[in-house]
Amino acid sequence: MEGTVDHTADLFPGSDMWHNSSVLFNVTAANTSSVFTSMMSPVMDKAINLLLIVVLFITMVSLGCTMEVSKIKRHMVKPKGVMIAVVAQYGVMPLTAFCLVKVFQLDEITSVVVLICGCCPGGSLSNILALALRGDMNLSIVMTSCSTLLALGMMPLLLYLYCQGFSNVQNAVPYVDIIVSLFMILIPCGAGILINYYRPQYAKVITKVGLTIMMISVVGIGVLASIAIGGSIVTVLSPALLAIGALMPFIGYTFGYIISSLFGLNQSERRTIAMETGCQNIQLCSTILKMAYPPAVIGPLFLFPMVYVSLQLLEAAVLIVLFRCHQRFTRKEKGTYEPATTEDKLKELGEGTV
Repeated sequence: MEGTVDHTADLFPGSDMWHNSSVLFNVTAANTSSVFTSMMSPVMDKAINLLLIVVLFITMVSLGCTMEVSKIKRHMVKPKGVMIAVVAQYGVMPLTAFCLVKVFQLDEITSVVVLICGCCPGGSLSNILALALRGDMNLSIVMTSCSTLLALGMMPLLLYLYCQGFSNVQNAVPYVDIIVSLFMILIPCGAGILINYYRPQYAKVITKVGLTIMMISVVGIGVLASIAIGGSIVTVLSPALLAIGALMPFIGYTFGYIISSLFGLNQSERRTIAMETGCQNIQLCSTILKMAYPPAVIGPLFLFPMVYVSLQLLEAAVLIVLFRCHQRFTRKEKGTYEPATTEDKLKELGEGTV
């Protein structure tokens, strides 16, 4: 796998649409829209939602263009990596959230917010970060699809186990949104896979164009979000919540990598599972909070998912930069001294005899 040609080798992309009616945007850029679109006019709200759906579709088609049918089949026939990722996602993150709640001794409503965040599956953000880390995109998409599908059963179970006594939470799992989210992954990715299979010469161009559009949308929505909720989000930044928002993704990334290493997966698969474990589907967290609690009860804690996703992205960006620097440094080291091969020596001898 490591030696195969990868369309993403030269790409370095820097990615939830707030649930409106029944649609969720599963990419980072839209995570920000989950809060600030409700503060705008209905026309602007609809325009942003429509734009984000288009951007999501283009982004997922682009990711699909990096996938190969033969490798998808291999992960489906031998689902070792997928099973490890599922265990890490639904085992490590909810337990991490529970332990952090106990360590920081949070009050009841704050504890529920953190636990809901920990019980959510990974979203499409993990696919984009795996691409930036040159991970196994075939494994990444398969893992995200499986974790989203399993969320239909795992989220009620986990919320029952970790949030006992809060019936509003247990009854607020957004089943329709999870299903829509799954189709928003599978359909455009399927289109990208078909393009890569039947027209591979276009795959790399589509991937670059799609990711460029995605990054422009991330910047634009980030600016709008900062303007709309920049002052409000400060109210969530208590030392305890800030520490939890920073520790949860870091623990997820770390344990995802360690667990996959213990099971003997290769480097690209380890990086992929690390991203899948540490990245939470923040839009589902926001949807559950919206459905379970009125604004008067949840208050500024409704913005905690925004804090979490910001720190999640910041830590992932640091890991991506460190990984890229390591790759460049090791590549230069290999290039400083390369013993001449037999073929090179023969060429030199041939040139000397002329």
